[in-house]
Amino acid sequence: MKRLVSAFLAGAMALSLAACGGAASTSTAASASASASGSAAASQAAGSDLDYIKGKGKLVIGYTVYEPMNYTDADGNFTGFDTELATAVCEKLGVEPEFVEINWDTKVVELDAKSIDCIWNGMTLTDDIMQNTATTKAYAKNAQVVVVKDGTDYTSTADLVGKTVVAEAGSAGEAAIEGDENLAQADYVSKSVQTDCLMEVAAGTADAAVLDLTLANAMIGEGTDYADLKIVDELNAEEYGVAFRKGSDAAAAVDEAFDALKADGTMQALADKYNLALAD
Repeated sequence: MKRLVSAFLAGAMALSLAACGGAASTSTAASASASASGSAAASQAAGSDLDYIKGKGKLVIGYTVYEPMNYTDADGNFTGFDTELATAVCEKLGVEPEFVEINWDTKVVELDAKSIDCIWNGMTLTDDIMQNTATTKAYAKNAQVVVVKDGTDYTSTADLVGKTVVAEAGSAGEAAIEGDENLAQADYVSKSVQTDCLMEVAAGTADAAVLDLTLANAMIGEGTDYADLKIVDELNAEEYGVAFRKGSDAAAAVDEAFDALKADGTMQALADKYNLALAD
């Protein structure tokens, strides 16, 4: 009898252990599978900047006040070529635009910190920008120009050696000054935004400013607040693009939106409205 009881207990214990072991194995496998799926999903989400942006439901756009690209008009409306173009692109992407004013000199730092999702503000596609961010194709043409007061004697940048010249910090204008053998010998003073450069020239505290042709065309000359300023030189031709975080897949999505907006005439209509030339 004792032998039968012992045999029964041993069998029951074996079955119990087997059941526990099976449950543990199933639970462990399920947990590992869930963990792997979660990690894969997280990895996919982390790897797609476009998914990150769409997940938030908005594209945070870094800009500085710059007519005709991003500015507030006389009626108090925030508008401009880039403002309207970005809004149209966001509609294509299924997200809302959110415009955040930034410090142009630290734009890439703010981009990498995810304070903003892109830099979209008449940004020149320089080698530095293209090496450190993911950029779209060019969408508009521009140039860096020299602006002085009407009546100023000017034949070339050689006339500005030793004179006070201003440009926006971290801008293509600043790079143009550094790259010109004559302007490099000027007394260069950086300003926080391009519009401040115009104020300095108008006030006589600077002899010349180097800034974007698009801004100069919109803000100086007859009928503007800077009627006594004029463009006297064009230093180089360049193109505008949009910058996203390095490795971002959002830039390619914006390129597709550009193609669609070119095809339906939206971009050309905006270019005509703001007196800009689209990139080829």
